[in-house]
Amino acid sequence: MYAIIESCGKQYKVAEGDVVFFEKLDAEEGKKVTFDKVILVSDEGKVQVGAPYVKGIKVEGKVLSHGKGKKIIVFKMKAKKNYRRKQGHRQPYTKVEITSIKTATTAKKETAAKSEAKTETKAKAATKTTTKKAEA
Repeated sequence: MYAIIESCGKQYKVAEGDVVFFEKLDAEEGKKVTFDKVILVSDEGKVQVGAPYVKGIKVEGKVLSHGKGKKIIVFKMKAKKNYRRKQGHRQPYTKVEITSIKTATTAKKETAAKSEAKTETKAKAATKTTTKKAEA
């Protein structure tokens, strides 16, 4: 499963487990980031294309680090005029690991799994109280 998302004015092809370098995002290291602007989702041959975005799809990631890219040199010169300007630039970036691509069906499955887990814990708690009463 992969998705094409839009962030920072660019489009990125991402899949679960990918590490992607975005332009500087306002998020702290270790925090979760959610991308709502999903343009395309491909899941086992099924392709959903948005107009302009696919509804109900979210891509979640975890911010790994912030940093700066390699230095590039910007050199301007005009021949025979003694005009030379040298300038360096390092583009800031955010390193993000894609943790999940959530569709509407996966969101329903997760909520169902959470509700099942809650009912199981309640059932276990109820059996513990009944066994304590029976022992007494």
